[in-house]
Amino acid sequence: MPVSQLFRTFGRRGAKRAAAAACMVLAGSVCSPVLAADNVYTVANYPIEARAENAVAAKEKALAEGQQAAFRSLLKRLIPVTRYAQAKRLEAVRAAELVEGVRVRSERNSSTEYIASFDFTFQAKGVRDLLRREGIAFTDDQAPVVTLVPVWRSSPGQPPREEAAWSNVWKGLDLENALTPIKLKPLGKGIRPETVNAIAAGDGSAMRALAAEYNSEYVLLAFAEPDAVAGRLSVTLAGRDAVGAITLKRPYRIDAGDPAYASELAAVVALRTLEGRWKAVKVRGGPSASAATAGGGGDTDLLIAVEFRGMAEWQEISRKLGATPGVEELDVAGLSARGARVTLRYADGAQQLADELARQGLNLRNTGGNWVLSLP
Repeated sequence: MPVSQLFRTFGRRGAKRAAAAACMVLAGSVCSPVLAADNVYTVANYPIEARAENAVAAKEKALAEGQQAAFRSLLKRLIPVTRYAQAKRLEAVRAAELVEGVRVRSERNSSTEYIASFDFTFQAKGVRDLLRREGIAFTDDQAPVVTLVPVWRSSPGQPPREEAAWSNVWKGLDLENALTPIKLKPLGKGIRPETVNAIAAGDGSAMRALAAEYNSEYVLLAFAEPDAVAGRLSVTLAGRDAVGAITLKRPYRIDAGDPAYASELAAVVALRTLEGRWKAVKVRGGPSASAATAGGGGDTDLLIAVEFRGMAEWQEISRKLGATPGVEELDVAGLSARGARVTLRYADGAQQLADELARQGLNLRNTGGNWVLSLP
């Protein structure tokens, strides 16, 4: 890719930054290390995709659009949900001008299409200055690292155990750079099944046993249990984070043909809850800690499969979805050539959202317990 094109893509004003950006994109690696103190300004493993008249143009387009989308995710990480409406004032900001570096995780392309996953690192000072200038409350203080133990029980009466699929869902999240960073650990041999059950029930003494096993004050159990009859996955987040003790139980619709669907949403909501709790105590005017942990049974937090026939359709759908009143915390959880998965929160539930989207020319339907969105 010519350096002149990289100047336009990244929007850099100095030759030094443009050269660094060129090195990152062309070599597929970071030329200078990410500052550990500013971890929260990195949005890792973010999916990007675009089509154009040739491979070079497709890559440039994917990178430009990906930077903008990753920047929106960063803002949602830093800003309390009660201030998301204020963040809409920043839609005109060119994210490329705030990019500090990029790293390619994976990529594939054809003569007209480019699909990849990138790590985007934004300028900490630049983003801070922008938010302060706009008067938008935020925090970029990372909480102390929490140890999280994913545990699965396949059916009532069975002992809780590790489950690779449940653990892998957590591994797919951006845990290191989150506002509430998480370190995953397997179930300790010293934790007996009855202790897991007691922790899930909110037993404080059992939580002390968990802390002793991992030699940490901040330990959480992510306990998942499918109910095939009810078609639900029950997930309990219990233990202690940097804010305090927490016991939060939520059910999620589960499709036997795609069990990862409910698990992905549960993990995303859990991480979002932990970040919300932290922001509640760090940002004046943020949501209360109790509100941050309150839930609507999981029915207001949605994981939606989006179907489209090309990038033009995807852009139209995502634009309409993002502009829908009441839609909050909209994030892209995955993107492929003909589909995407997005997570969002809608206070009135999925059926009311379907009615609202229908008025905007979008079709949201329940298929086998999963919500699918497309153009009519």
